[in-house]
Amino acid sequence: MTYFATLGKSTNVSTDEIKSLIHFPNTHTPILESIMATTTITLGDRQFILDRDKAEAALSAKRVINGRQTMFFNMLPLKYTWAYDIYKKMKANHWEPEDIQMQKDCEHWRDTSGFISDVDRWIIKMGIGYFSAAEGIVGDNILHVIREAVTAPELKLVLGRHAQEENIHADSLVYMISSLGINPHECEAMFEDVKTIKNKTDFVVSNSRALRRDMDLTLLENKFAIAKNIFLFGQCMEGTQFYGLFGMILALYRQNKFPGIGQMFSYTLRDESNHIELLRQLFQDLVDENPEIWTESFREELRQTMAEAITLEKQFIRDCLPVAAVGLTADEFCSYIDFIGDRRLVGVALERFHRELTNPLPWLSEMMEIKKETNFFEGRVTEYRRGLDLAGVNDDDL
Repeated sequence: MTYFATLGKSTNVSTDEIKSLIHFPNTHTPILESIMATTTITLGDRQFILDRDKAEAALSAKRVINGRQTMFFNMLPLKYTWAYDIYKKMKANHWEPEDIQMQKDCEHWRDTSGFISDVDRWIIKMGIGYFSAAEGIVGDNILHVIREAVTAPELKLVLGRHAQEENIHADSLVYMISSLGINPHECEAMFEDVKTIKNKTDFVVSNSRALRRDMDLTLLENKFAIAKNIFLFGQCMEGTQFYGLFGMILALYRQNKFPGIGQMFSYTLRDESNHIELLRQLFQDLVDENPEIWTESFREELRQTMAEAITLEKQFIRDCLPVAAVGLTADEFCSYIDFIGDRRLVGVALERFHRELTNPLPWLSEMMEIKKETNFFEGRVTEYRRGLDLAGVNDDDL
């Protein structure tokens, strides 16, 4: 028998019982002795003393910002378990653009029968033109602003995955352009010359550029700034301003037009739902740990930021859909943006703009259900469970 002491209480424990709990090489029998706040492990003539207080102090020192600084990427023990859960969900949803067939899309792009209208093609061009820039803007901000600001390793882990998914989305747009034979310079010209696209990107980039490395986040003004940045990119840009085009492109997909592009955008939308939730929870934990920033004036500033995001998105929608198409009007999509904007505000404990709105596009949640895709040319089956269990997603979660 081996003597085992813990917190002043003595217990006889067999060495076999200890070995069943701690797995070491069988050459020596481990002797584990826990006395108050330390754990001593003896293996032969070697002894290791582990200070539990130091480990617990390291955990309690974890914070969203201004936490314990360490050069080691040691996530354990986890404090922000929600972040690791989202990371695992993201990883399970991994997809690659090249797994999706584009043959039908190419046929539709060249269609002269009238099945595909000029407005349909314009929506696709606007989608590729806007998102080819927007995905990079989001990824850059995640890496060089938000990930640089946070200090807990598990937060850095999930934000790194977020940035990787933005790369996949950007890659999917290159795949669409090359498959359809669209001149890439035309997409760049849209980004520069379509005023509503430029206004939307300037809205977020002007904030991101001011928040680069070496910010002193002990200063109150910088705490306000990083909190606003997380809200801006998570709830306003990805959470609201992406949804007008998502709705239009998925409406085409619903009509069996451009199935490959529709499939990729449905995967992208599924990814974005994780990004929105990630930044929502990050924002809430930041506020919880820094309650001095949650002032009435700051809350109103965030609401006005969302109001501006909604206005810019409605202007953009009218450029995307200058005439009724895809079975819907610009007014219906604008109503959808009002609904989404209110959902984002409520999600971070801010007052909504409208007393009560219903989702004018309830079918959009149905488009998020991902099923098996079979690549008949290469004999592969890609299991996009990736379904994310979205069959049961509520409209309110969009």
